[in-house]
Amino acid sequence: MKRHEDELTTGFHFRGVLPHLKREGASYFVTFRLAGTLPKQKFLELKLGRQKIIEQARACKRPLTWDEQEELFQWYSERVDKLLDAGLGPTWLREPAIADLVSGTINYHAGKRFDLLAWVVMPNHVHSVLRPLPSWTLTKILKSWKGYSAREANKLLNRTGMSFWQDESYDHLIRDADDQARCINYTIMNPVNANLCKRPEEWRWSSAYRP
Repeated sequence: MKRHEDELTTGFHFRGVLPHLKREGASYFVTFRLAGTLPKQKFLELKLGRQKIIEQARACKRPLTWDEQEELFQWYSERVDKLLDAGLGPTWLREPAIADLVSGTINYHAGKRFDLLAWVVMPNHVHSVLRPLPSWTLTKILKSWKGYSAREANKLLNRTGMSFWQDESYDHLIRDADDQARCINYTIMNPVNANLCKRPEEWRWSSAYRP
């Protein structure tokens, strides 16, 4: 019997347009962004740029190799994240009340459903490094984060019938300790690299924040 993707802890599947590799007990680097943060034409251009990597795995019905994962991570960080940091589209997360809401949502079940290794809330997207705990999958965790925060944020913004988060999230299966250290550094340094602060400890909505 085919398992629902919410229950998938180990294996390979496609969610949206990206291939995802799950491994029980593994850690992940995850990004999700506000709906409408990338113009449709720009998104289509970016989609063509990653298509070759994805189609190789889709055609063979296999997960991405480590080299392909690395290539996709570089593609993401050098292209998508750079556009997000430019502040295209809505930037609801610039509002302290919304950023506080999302930060609280991410941290609420830390240590119970997942180990939260690093996180940051940017003006239009979120990065996190986490390890799901037994009986919790990455898909369930993301659905919980995005579902609750979207409902509450839209209430604060007096928005109805409108998407808050983009459906598709990006996740990267962390390979080893070095890869994990790189993903954590990438996460906490994002506000610095986006010229929002000089040091990661200064960014209030981050695991690196030190008041």
